[in-house]
Amino acid sequence: MKSALIVRHVPYEGCAGYRPPVEAAGYAIDRIDVTDPAFATADLTEPDLLIVMGGPMGVYDVAEHPWIPGEIDALSRRLAADRPTLGICLGAQMMAAALGAAVYRGTGCEIGFAPVDLAPGVASPLAHVADVPVLHWHGDTFDLPEGTELLATTARYRQGFRRGANLLALQFHAEMGEDARFEAWLDYLDCPKHRKNLTEQYRTLGPAAVRAGQAMIGEWLSGVKG
Repeated sequence: MKSALIVRHVPYEGCAGYRPPVEAAGYAIDRIDVTDPAFATADLTEPDLLIVMGGPMGVYDVAEHPWIPGEIDALSRRLAADRPTLGICLGAQMMAAALGAAVYRGTGCEIGFAPVDLAPGVASPLAHVADVPVLHWHGDTFDLPEGTELLATTARYRQGFRRGANLLALQFHAEMGEDARFEAWLDYLDCPKHRKNLTEQYRTLGPAAVRAGQAMIGEWLSGVKG
């Protein structure tokens, strides 16, 4: 079987709804946490597929998270080799940084379910999430890396880019909608009303978001060049 490695920055942000299409595409999934001592020497270029997940930290938070520069360096080598790579939220920002683009705090947080606006005239697997409210949970953004193609935006932020068939970066979370670990995300909300509203959104909108996200990832994987 082909190998897939998930890089996890926090325990509650895993592959979630993206696991079924990855396994259906013939990948055996393994995982490594950035807190694992083995992460410092892990060869991120080796797996057939690398999936870099999200987290509450920023790419610039190197004082609090000294593993960040090493991860960006390892990603740079993988992306230079054009190895199939998927980045989600922080993972997308890590990919942007590894490609030489700036990553920085945005003008505010996007939290909740809302659709993304697909780039006009660009055919991509993101067509599966067209008009589907998906989970947003981010306050950082990035410049579009040189040589990549913008795939989606919201009114405030860029939401996805790709380079060729093998590199896909997504700011939004279409993998989240049926994962009990979402309770840990809600702990970051100070407002009980906001927490209640988001819990209801997750219950009512989450399953459709996951189905759309799975179709999106399935189509992307069908086109990667190993």
